[in-house]
Amino acid sequence: QEQMTSLPPFRLAIPKKGRLYEKCSKVLEGAGLEYRREARLDVAVCKDLPITLVFLPASDIANYVGLGDVDMGITGEDCVAEAGVDVKEELKLGFGKCRLCVQAPVRKQVKSVEELAGGRVCTSFPELTKRYFSSISGDSETSVRFVSGSVEAACGLGLADAVVDLVETGTTMKAAGLEIVAEVMKSEAILISNPNTKLPAVVDLIKKRMEGYITATKFVMISYNIARSLLPDACKVTPGKTSPTVTNLDEEGMCAVSALIEKNECAVKMDRLSEIGATDILIIAISNSRM
Repeated sequence: QEQMTSLPPFRLAIPKKGRLYEKCSKVLEGAGLEYRREARLDVAVCKDLPITLVFLPASDIANYVGLGDVDMGITGEDCVAEAGVDVKEELKLGFGKCRLCVQAPVRKQVKSVEELAGGRVCTSFPELTKRYFSSISGDSETSVRFVSGSVEAACGLGLADAVVDLVETGTTMKAAGLEIVAEVMKSEAILISNPNTKLPAVVDLIKKRMEGYITATKFVMISYNIARSLLPDACKVTPGKTSPTVTNLDEEGMCAVSALIEKNECAVKMDRLSEIGATDILIIAISNSRM
């Protein structure tokens, strides 16, 4: 407690380990939030900004943000829904995508989730699971038991008739002999804030920085030369986020065009522009942005 009171007042919570931590580290780096984390310490101070980074379990971050112990945090939509706290979603981060699903043993050939109502369900998301089954159970009360890990083993060990767990690729689920019966919700990593933070300007700054970096990871700049008579057709291929930038060239009737395009569309866009008559087509990487 003594250590925390001597640190910068604005606190940003980050998952302390796992794949979410690795992805968040890249976002922090891309957003210019430089820090040095000492071994075995779950607190770090940003180099050029008055921000304290706090490394917490992803499942706890929504509660810390909602209660005002930290101002912002990165966690999954599933964790926010499970916590049931009042937080503001600032930004979807585009990673950590998965689904929270009701799963049952393949050998039982469960055709609908209603068949599981009134049975035994194990999960790491008890509140979400209770709410979900109460909406379909009618008069049958479903027994929901919390387990903190290896949820997929519960059916095989006779602890449950079904489980509610996250599915990313489905490999773990299939290895446990389970199949999806119903989807409870989709989830991905999001940036959240406390609606009553005393430092809203810092919230806006972090949001803009992260938004700029994420945009840079999704888009590239395409640049090409084209006859002005062909410009309308070319602009249909590369409309940009708002509009393309068009500049006259010294050669009469020619212009240079630059526009943002999504990374995964590069090859197709270049082919189409070449067919229209564009020349000197270049793809330029973006390291960061402000839109």
